Amino acid sequence: MDSQKKFPRTFSFEFFPPRNEEGRVKLRETVQQLAQLKPKFFSVTFGAGGSTREGTYETVKEIQAQGQQAAPHISCMGTTRSDIRALLDGYRQLGIRHVVALRGDLPKEAPQTGDFLHANELVAFIRAETGNELIIEVAAYPEFHPESPSAESDVRHFVNKVKAGADSAITQYFFNVDAYWRFVEECEALGVGVPIVPGIMPITNYKQLARFSDACGAEIPRWIRRRLEGFGDDLDSIRAFGMDVTTDLCDKLLVGGAPGLHFYTLNRAGPTCTVWERLGL
Repeated sequence: MDSQKKFPRTFSFEFFPPRNEEGRVKLRETVQQLAQLKPKFFSVTFGAGGSTREGTYETVKEIQAQGQQAAPHISCMGTTRSDIRALLDGYRQLGIRHVVALRGDLPKEAPQTGDFLHANELVAFIRAETGNELIIEVAAYPEFHPESPSAESDVRHFVNKVKAGADSAITQYFFNVDAYWRFVEECEALGVGVPIVPGIMPITNYKQLARFSDACGAEIPRWIRRRLEGFGDDLDSIRAFGMDVTTDLCDKLLVGGAPGLHFYTLNRAGPTCTVWERLGL
């Protein structure tokens, strides 16, 4: 963990593009609330196969208009070099200085298309197109990507993204802090020297969390899963227990030397603010 302790702490929050006007109003209020915590940036997701490309752009545009720094996700699934070039030009005109470069989720029941097969290829292209103008974030998987054939292969893919020009990384969310420490140590042994910021998913809804976790390969430790199952439909108890678990995880990460936290907000300010206050940040 020595490499991570030298970096200044940064905090950031992630949103998804709202689907309607009601969602846009809600997100506008969420941005205003979380902006008071002075995050480094707000990231905005990008749907499988580019399904929310326009929504991502419009959401980023609005966040920038609110005086905050937005970091759009850019996926290489189904995109060409000219697509990415045009996207980068549009974002630079908005004053964007931070992007999150991802392979992206494979579209369901459709072949992989486009000029890029892997995220490291996208990172290298963005770096070549923009020089040092943009900060490039990439994804990291302490519990390994669900499509990875082996742990060694997964770490090697991450190292390739860093070598291609990534400045820092955001992890998939996790609840096993040892998985993060081990991942960082493996990366250090391979010469990686960029911040690897833990991704945090506040626990507020067990069924939703289980669905997300099954899809992305994030393990819910058995003791947490069984406690959440035991609460049944008692949402207040689920949220109270979830806040305890999430706060304890964040505290252990920060005390241990993690270079900040990245919250998956699901477009809600409340859970993140509660954890923030409990941590005394």
